[in-house]
Amino acid sequence: MPGRKPSGPGHSPTRSGRGPREWIIRAADPAIEPDTGQTAEREPAMSGVPRLVIAAPGSGTGKTTVATGLMAALAERGLRVSPHKVGPDYIDPGYHSLATGRPGRNLDPWLTSEDLVGPLFRHGSAGSDLAVVEGVMGLFDGVAASPGGPGRHGHFASTAHVARLLDAPVVLVVDAAGQGQSVAALVHGFASYDTRIRLGGVILNRLSSDRHEEICRGALEDAGVPVLGAIRKAGEIETPSRHLGLIPVAERRAEAVRTAGLLAALVAGSCDLDALVRLARSAPASPGPVWSPSTAVTEGGAEPEGDRTRIAVAGGAAFTFGYAENVELLEAAGAEVVTFDPLHDESLPEGTRGIVVPGGFPEVYASDLSANVPLREQVAGFEGPIAAECAGLLYLGRELDGLPMCGVLDTTARMTSRLTLGYRDAVAVTDTVLTREGERFRGHEFHRTVCTPPDRPAFRWRGGADGYASGRVLASYLHLHWAGSPRLAARFVAAARRATHAAAE
Repeated sequence: MPGRKPSGPGHSPTRSGRGPREWIIRAADPAIEPDTGQTAEREPAMSGVPRLVIAAPGSGTGKTTVATGLMAALAERGLRVSPHKVGPDYIDPGYHSLATGRPGRNLDPWLTSEDLVGPLFRHGSAGSDLAVVEGVMGLFDGVAASPGGPGRHGHFASTAHVARLLDAPVVLVVDAAGQGQSVAALVHGFASYDTRIRLGGVILNRLSSDRHEEICRGALEDAGVPVLGAIRKAGEIETPSRHLGLIPVAERRAEAVRTAGLLAALVAGSCDLDALVRLARSAPASPGPVWSPSTAVTEGGAEPEGDRTRIAVAGGAAFTFGYAENVELLEAAGAEVVTFDPLHDESLPEGTRGIVVPGGFPEVYASDLSANVPLREQVAGFEGPIAAECAGLLYLGRELDGLPMCGVLDTTARMTSRLTLGYRDAVAVTDTVLTREGERFRGHEFHRTVCTPPDRPAFRWRGGADGYASGRVLASYLHLHWAGSPRLAARFVAAARRATHAAAE
């Protein structure tokens, strides 16, 4: 099961494609297929930066608070901190980016294959002094086992799995509310459950008093587990949430900046930063290949030409879900990636030859999206390739909760109270601008909307089907990470280039 929160970029978009590149890197995302190990650069191998993983016994114990606060506190010390998130979550990396000034990046063995976790980590952490990886759910919670499937050996794609792949020490954030000596039994269980995991220490959260802290520290000392931090209940900081988790940074930047500062102060005042840095530096050298977008797209069939083809990526508050590597792959394949905001921009960036509409919260902004008639009409008449996911699918349909959308697709959508989520092992049903019939893709769903079904879906998987496809459009609920199948970037840029040539004739 993927993380309970999807994530977004940490910079506000600007109009007509003139946004800062840091935001662009986090803004896009359409589709993938796992091709194990094919995209790792075989040139100079990095030994890896100091690193640690922030984990917990389960969700709701304070991982995001501690991880984001630690990133921000170390950055305030002058360290270049590389932020990472286990799983497919889109929102947490936006807060990580805000805390560190670097793109938040995901590490997900399911979406990209476990062979690419190390190379992607080395790519993302290049030039940093230290990397902090926030886990997902409980330490050992991953994909459920299935006969012959990737979860058959237990906790595949879990925080523990990623910690093993990175050879990184783990810090366990424990909610100590309502317990004393029992906290030692809990921690002992996590430390002994899988001895391949190196538990480097514990951060106690939600302590009620000095006496409570003393009891818990004493119990853990007897168990031989270092206490690296102790956070009081009064120190908890709430972050606004919505039906799919935290509210993305792009929607509340000023408040998010304030929250990041408060989290930095909380962690700096409650945790032993020096001990945490020493723990990160104790991670052994981990030499290996570094993922390279340029090498990846070449292996994926791209033939970059001299003139770059302009690809417009939807951004703004309504479309904030994206993976950094997707845009890097588009650029490596020969695209000039620009952003536009469907909430405010009345036209596509000049010279646009392809459109990517990522996920987000269009249902929250349906009225404003519908009111931007000039842009909707231009998108409806666009003759180049379009790739869309989840929120992008809703935007391209005829209606969303009764409000007119672009009408590119003959479907209507509405909000429901039912949450649809989970990893999907999908098969392409037909050839599209990105896929070829019979190709397999690993992705994830996370939404509370439903669409009128297509006559023929773009994807099928066990127990389900999804997606709308035509010669130039692919739109579905499936969120995909292109690093596992860089040929998708190559195909999309090639299709946009063909549109460029057609327009010139």
